[in-house]
Amino acid sequence: MNQTELCNRLARTPEDRLLLRRVLDQAVAAERKCVPCRTHFLSPREAALSGQLIAALGQPSHRFDGGYPSAERQVCVFLPDWLEPEDCLPEEVGITALRATWYQGESLSHRDLLGALMGLGVRREMVGDLLVAEHSCDCLLLPEVVPFLLQNLTQAGRSRLRVAQIGLDEIVVPAVARKIIRDTVSSLRLDAVAASGFGTSRAKMAEAISSGRVTLNYLECTRPDHPVAQGDGIACRGMGKCRLTAVGGRSRKGRVNITLERYI
Repeated sequence: MNQTELCNRLARTPEDRLLLRRVLDQAVAAERKCVPCRTHFLSPREAALSGQLIAALGQPSHRFDGGYPSAERQVCVFLPDWLEPEDCLPEEVGITALRATWYQGESLSHRDLLGALMGLGVRREMVGDLLVAEHSCDCLLLPEVVPFLLQNLTQAGRSRLRVAQIGLDEIVVPAVARKIIRDTVSSLRLDAVAASGFGTSRAKMAEAISSGRVTLNYLECTRPDHPVAQGDGIACRGMGKCRLTAVGGRSRKGRVNITLERYI
């Protein structure tokens, strides 16, 4: 199977095919030029799809990075043979952080900040996570747009902004509220684990999965019996997100002990 056929097989939409071709181009460029080559920022789904392509290519040396460990939006950096992923420097990853601050007493949301960036003509693929605090937002960005934003990002909504570049070690990551769920399931099927995580019946969960409302590791999964492994993330439209964080032994009744985190 050639590379074009591989992209076509993995893609589910024309947009997927375009994405995979762009990712493939960076992998080829890194090998040909012997320098790190990165993609633009990828959504979690795009990163998962790119991961499938990378696996099919034989796992060329690469690193996903969003500027901090738990980043949702990430770039994929393909590396030459002489550079190990753990030795890749921040400037080789190519992510920059800006901090936008506003006056106390005013309130801005993620939507406000993203709208301000889009209103200036910045494409979504140039923007990583936006970490919104009470009176500031740390913006993860590709370096190409940073000089422009330092000059032009002056307002979001009706609030005036002050913008400065900061180091990646200075960003502030807001705490995410989580609920820990400890339960037992008959097996590590998707419908059983998801029903436990979302507090609903297995039958209702199976229906949601079959109707295309559920993603496993950010990719749609329509098989209720699909196996789930420790570390997998599950999302269901209208219910939220959860992650299987631990799989234990079996109970006296033969059920599997599991621990999940549900994001609330």
